[in-house]
Amino acid sequence: MNASKHPAKAESQSELAIPAGYKAFNFSIGGPYMAINGPLLHRQDGKQFLLGMRVEKRHCNPMDVCHGGMLMSFVDMAMPMGVIYQENINRFLPTISLNTDFLAPVPLDAWLEARTDVLRVTRSMVFAQCLVQADGVTAVRASGVFKLGAEYHHPAQK
Repeated sequence: MNASKHPAKAESQSELAIPAGYKAFNFSIGGPYMAINGPLLHRQDGKQFLLGMRVEKRHCNPMDVCHGGMLMSFVDMAMPMGVIYQENINRFLPTISLNTDFLAPVPLDAWLEARTDVLRVTRSMVFAQCLVQADGVTAVRASGVFKLGAEYHHPAQK
């Protein structure tokens, strides 16, 4: 292998850079399930709430590619968080429907970044879409429908 084309993998996650502006949540986003599957980081980009994470070995299948189930979990957190931030909604948003297209493999150590767009908010539901990039390559496209649930004051709201 030519070292200039294929840089060596970092020895540990702590050696991998986190993009500028991202910070760790100081609360347990999504409860214990996501606390186990993270660590998740976030940043605001204007009206966008971006969710990010570094793919670790435990997130991967035997081919060192991020497992589709992990990517779906990541999207299922990113979309409600994006909606809550963009629309300033003080409600819990349980998932009604989640459609996910896997466009490219997400390798071990890749940086994931999810960007959500709110499509429509009705009296009882929210429709959103999300693109996930892995090291700048669009890897996942998703759409979701979320119920406007009980009132909930989320720490990530602006």
